[in-house]
Amino acid sequence: MAWENQTLNSDFILLGIFNHSPTHIFLFSLVLGIFTVAFMGNTAMVLLIYLDTQLHMPMYFLLSQLSLMDLMLICTTVPKMAFNYLSGKKSISLAGCGAQIFLYVSLLGAECFLLAAMAYDRYVAICHPLRYSVLMSQKTCGLMAVSSWIFGSLDGIIVIAVALSFSYCSAWEIPHFFCDVPALLTLSCTNTLLFERLMFICCVIMLLLPVAVIIASYTHVILAVIRMGSGEGRRKAFTTCSSHLMVVGMYYGAAMFIYMRPVSDRSPTQDKMVSAFYTILTPMLNPLIYSLRNKEVARAFMKVLGKGKSGEQIA
Repeated sequence: MAWENQTLNSDFILLGIFNHSPTHIFLFSLVLGIFTVAFMGNTAMVLLIYLDTQLHMPMYFLLSQLSLMDLMLICTTVPKMAFNYLSGKKSISLAGCGAQIFLYVSLLGAECFLLAAMAYDRYVAICHPLRYSVLMSQKTCGLMAVSSWIFGSLDGIIVIAVALSFSYCSAWEIPHFFCDVPALLTLSCTNTLLFERLMFICCVIMLLLPVAVIIASYTHVILAVIRMGSGEGRRKAFTTCSSHLMVVGMYYGAAMFIYMRPVSDRSPTQDKMVSAFYTILTPMLNPLIYSLRNKEVARAFMKVLGKGKSGEQIA
């Protein structure tokens, strides 16, 4: 590693996304509100699926993993951003920056594969309902979830190992609100062309291959739904799948915009806004989309609320 001008005691400066103007103070308060809703929503989703035995099915197990990833993702970026803004300190250590990059890249990669697994689950449920318990057994479902975490972590290890091998110069000022790899590359004194190509290949594997699985799965699903004779079955299938497709569209669209463009074509303002969308807003929308459009999740939530109210009345 090129340590001649960087040590573990060295600090980067995160320039952030907000200043202290009235408009930005309002936007910062809005972000804190979104973070609170995302934190509570994803925590509730994980606990709800764990506690309600009627939700102990492959689809909801995978959904709980998505909520856990979203919970970790938003906790990787927002608390540090909020601390820096409120304290007036903008520094982050090299070790802290490395940890943030590893967690961020790992979680994004894991979500890519998990969303593909969720699409395959819907394909099996709608196109092969009689074989669903065999094709999506507890073992298979667990293997899909574990594989998503492992592949995501491998991506994070590769990216952080290469990113921290570069020498960084100038003022060490990162034009972002967290340590994002494309923003970090602009500070490098060394040629990063080879790494950019490596990152593009990783994006093809981590983004385009899962997208291909998702497209293939939903092509079969749509054809199967069109052939359905039951109007109720068709409506239920479209409701379930449309929730997943909304999440996929938001997530992959933003991720491809950020990571599949060359560094020379990047705008710091655009990158910060798009990153804020899928690292802060998307984790809040996911539990809302799935809970509001899924009767089973809504039923389980009302059941828990009902128990809570019954307990208060007895007390």
